[in-house]
Amino acid sequence: MSKTLVEFAKEYSGAWAVHDPAAIAAMHTDDSVFELHDVGAPATGRAAVRELIEALLTTVPDLRFEPKRAHFGAEHFVTEYMMSGTAERKPFAIAGADVFTMRDGLVSRKDSYLDWLAYQRQVGIDPVATFKALGR
Repeated sequence: MSKTLVEFAKEYSGAWAVHDPAAIAAMHTDDSVFELHDVGAPATGRAAVRELIEALLTTVPDLRFEPKRAHFGAEHFVTEYMMSGTAERKPFAIAGADVFTMRDGLVSRKDSYLDWLAYQRQVGIDPVATFKALGR
C-alpha cells in the first residue's frame, strides 16, 4: 500500500526535523529539481539535492520549521511555515512556502519561496552571497 500525500508530507517533514539529508534526498526522484528561488541555481538530481540540503544544514545547524498550513492536491502539495535558526551567530525567523510536485510517490520537483528580505534584515547578510560562498 502506498503512502498518502499527508503521510508522505509528515515523513518528509520529520526527516528535515532530525536533519537527515540522506533520508530527505531518498524521498526525491533521481532527476528531482530543488529550487530555492532567488538565491541560486536549482539543484538537479538526487545527489545535488542532498548536497544543497547539507549546505543548508551546515549554514544553519539549528534549522527548524514551524508548520502553518498545508494544501494537498492529486499529485502535489504546498506547505506554509516559519523557518528559523541561527546564521552568522544571529537568530532569524522567516516565512516560507514549498510547492512539491510528486511522481511515483517521490518528490520530482520542490520549489521553495522564502522571505529573503526578512532574512537579510535579521542576519545582515545577503543570502545570495552566502550561497555563492558555498559554491551554489
